[in-house]
Amino acid sequence: MNGSLDTSSKVETIRLKRGPAGLGFNIVGGVDQQYVYNDSGVYVSKIKEDGAAGQDGRLQEGDKILSINGAVLEGRTHKAVVELFRTAGEEVELLIQKKESHHMNGSTGSESEHQSPASILGLLAVLTGAAAILFYIYRRRA
Repeated sequence: MNGSLDTSSKVETIRLKRGPAGLGFNIVGGVDQQYVYNDSGVYVSKIKEDGAAGQDGRLQEGDKILSINGAVLEGRTHKAVVELFRTAGEEVELLIQKKESHHMNGSTGSESEHQSPASILGLLAVLTGAAAILFYIYRRRA
C-alpha cells in the first residue's frame, strides 16, 4: 500500500443490492484523480437518499472504498473503478474504511477536511504575488 491506510480506522464490509437508482452513491479518486493529497484511494463523495446506500444507511460520505466484490481498488484509475461498479452485478460487496471523525474546536461544517494540491498552489501563488507587490512598494520608497 502507499502508506495512506490508517490501521486505527474502522474497516467494515457492506453488502448492497442494486436498486432502480443503482447503488445510490458517487465516488471520487483513483490514481489519476487524487482526492486526498498523497492518497490515490477511492472515496464516497455523495450518498443519494433514495438509492440503495442511502436506504441502507451504513455507507457515509468520506468513507474510503478498499474493494468491490473482492477486487482491490488500490492502483486503479477512476474510470477503471467506475467500470468495476458498472459490471459488479445485482449484489455488491464493499470493503470500506470508515471516515475518521475528528473532535476539534472550531467549525464543524461540511467543508472538506483535505485541501487539494491545486488549492494549496493557488494560495501559494497569491501569497507570492502579495510579497512581490510589497517588495516593489518598499523598493520604490527607498
